[in-house]
Amino acid sequence: MSEEIYEDLDESQLTGKKQWYVVNTYSGRERMVADYLEKRRVSQHLENNIFRIVVAEQEEIVYDKNNKPVVKKNGEVSKKIINLYPGYVFVEVIMSNQAWYVLRNTPSVTGLVGSSGKGSKPFPVPQEEIEPILRRMNLIETVIRADYKIGDEVRIIDGAFADEKGEITRLDLDNSQADVVITFFGRPNTVTVSLASIEKAD
Repeated sequence: MSEEIYEDLDESQLTGKKQWYVVNTYSGRERMVADYLEKRRVSQHLENNIFRIVVAEQEEIVYDKNNKPVVKKNGEVSKKIINLYPGYVFVEVIMSNQAWYVLRNTPSVTGLVGSSGKGSKPFPVPQEEIEPILRRMNLIETVIRADYKIGDEVRIIDGAFADEKGEITRLDLDNSQADVVITFFGRPNTVTVSLASIEKAD
């Protein structure tokens, strides 16, 4: 691989904080890129700059044409691994010039989200965007917000009522729950949800 030189990151990007970046790769090569990054993280002594390297894979049950689970000869339900975000690898980084160079110059990496190459700067994924992905992968403990109050407009982010918006009418901080009034089939309905399952609406 030919060496390429990129201009240094500016001081505003060297925050000294762990942040998540999205590495672009060719679809189907996500796991290969993750393995390369893990090896280079060690060989380049970047264990204090590059931390978790995540391919957003999830196991799913295989169904037949009649929408019934496929059962193997040993009686186990057949499952397959799917990639939730083809072409992307999520990397937790304390960004430095060396870390940026390693990320960009890893085989099969085509770039970083927010950087078009030619010295342009990458940007981290906002925390509110990366947290649902990490929760789905069971890679972080859910942080329960305690700053909700009655009357707040919120969005439900998982479960049967995902993407519904409503108003908090009751808070139970001891059990980390809230009652939220949503409109369902044209009528207001109150649902009790975990505080981990809601976020403040835009």
